Amino acid sequence: EATLDLAERRRIRSAIRELQRQELERDEETLASKRFRPERSSHRQDDKENWPQSQHLEEEQQAALAALSEQLEAITTVEELTKLLRAAGEYEERKLIRAAIRKLRSEEIE
Repeated sequence: EATLDLAERRRIRSAIRELQRQELERDEETLASKRFRPERSSHRQDDKENWPQSQHLEEEQQAALAALSEQLEAITTVEELTKLLRAAGEYEERKLIRAAIRKLRSEEIE
């Protein structure tokens, strides 16, 4: 609200400045606590050391997905694909199976 009293305006402005200062201090404390975490540096080192192993696992997963893709092309019923979908554990596997189901359903519609 608007006020004509200059003293009251000064009190309001100083209260606003005080609240802003407190908020800045809290933000600085939060940032300071996030900046210096020793776990992060060791975690990054682990990632560098395990990179060849994770690369190998990713290649294995790609090979498994390629084999699954070939297997899905041989399946001709939506029921079989639905059973596979329910048994699948990985996101990428489910994604391939859902795509195969959509493909079969579109072929049935045509």
